[in-house]
Amino acid sequence: MSGPSTYVPKSAIGRWFESRLPVMGLVHSSFIAYPVPRNLNYMWTFGAILSFMLIAQILTGIVLAMHYVPSATEAFQSINHIMRDVNYGWLVRYMHTNGATLFFLAVYIHMLRGIYYGSFKPPRELLWIIGVVIYFLMTATAFLGYVLPWGSMSFAGATVITNLTSAIPIVGTSVAHWLWGGYAVGGPTLNRFFSLHYLLPFVIAAFVGLHVWALHVVGQNNPDGVEVKNVERDTVAFTPYATIKDVFAVSIWFIIYVWLIFFIPNYLLDADNYNIANPLVTPSHVVPEWYLLPFYAILRAIPNKLVGVIALFSAIAVLAFIPWLDRNPVKSAKYRPAFRFFFWVFVVICVGLGWIGSQEPTDALTLIARFLTAGYFGFFLVIMPVLSFTERTKPIPASIADAVLAKKPAAAEA
Repeated sequence: MSGPSTYVPKSAIGRWFESRLPVMGLVHSSFIAYPVPRNLNYMWTFGAILSFMLIAQILTGIVLAMHYVPSATEAFQSINHIMRDVNYGWLVRYMHTNGATLFFLAVYIHMLRGIYYGSFKPPRELLWIIGVVIYFLMTATAFLGYVLPWGSMSFAGATVITNLTSAIPIVGTSVAHWLWGGYAVGGPTLNRFFSLHYLLPFVIAAFVGLHVWALHVVGQNNPDGVEVKNVERDTVAFTPYATIKDVFAVSIWFIIYVWLIFFIPNYLLDADNYNIANPLVTPSHVVPEWYLLPFYAILRAIPNKLVGVIALFSAIAVLAFIPWLDRNPVKSAKYRPAFRFFFWVFVVICVGLGWIGSQEPTDALTLIARFLTAGYFGFFLVIMPVLSFTERTKPIPASIADAVLAKKPAAAEA
């Protein structure tokens, strides 16, 4: 979509450099002159917000790694050392812990927007799949990071999750021992988790680069789900039109970020994690971070351990297949009333699963979780394929420009 660069440096040095390494031409064609649909709204600013959060997480993680000690005997104390003795260590750690919360909140909004507006449909299937891979890497990184403080909840979480691999037939126990680095969760486990937690954000950054590259090849989707037909009428330059929105949205997100850090930094942290890990003492109610609670609820809802593990990973894997599960040619839910209804039901199901995952299990909650789990998979495996061929959709605009112009009379009357 961006095409060859038309950027020409004004200085002789700039032209010499550009002829040998066209970095500025790449930036100009990708982030300045790059054409974007003229009807984009603020839901399309979460890509910039996620880029900001990823950079913040990597930078704060690097600083924390300078002082953290991945040892079963010293990890907990090294966290206290960071919080109490390192200059502004408390600030860096709160930026990192609360940054993870905002990172996942932004990615969930970003993914739900993609489902609602059909951003996974042709020609953007690979773009969507790369996004799912990024999300899977994020969940793995978040779990590994949750273990590092080596508090009671960290130790219990590591024990519960790594024990799931023992459900794999034949090789399950061997895989669990390999993850532990021994016969139980301990020092070697912590060391391995720290190494992977430090490495994976850079892998995520690489996939984000692929994600942006794929986006610039096929172009951005838009609220009306109509492809660009006339570049001059349907698009505007990325800068300043999209960058102004991005800067404003990132500024609002930054204010929320700062508010969390300075006013309620421990609101989403578990109090049990302020007790040092003890293999002989298990917290009364083991739960993961809020952004993994829906999957935890799915895992607990299924009595068979192996089937539960399969359902847990399938809940994420199914996202990669929705370009082929939803075959309706109309992309945007604005013109799909039935899909729009089931989409919001799906959102309620996800929130319900998250709440159940945070509660102590009871027979009643387990039954509800099973129904919600069936609804979660039913949305992808039943509702999407059925609506692909049965839904009556509303007429879509002939072009992006027509969709924009159709709103102007209404705006004038208002």
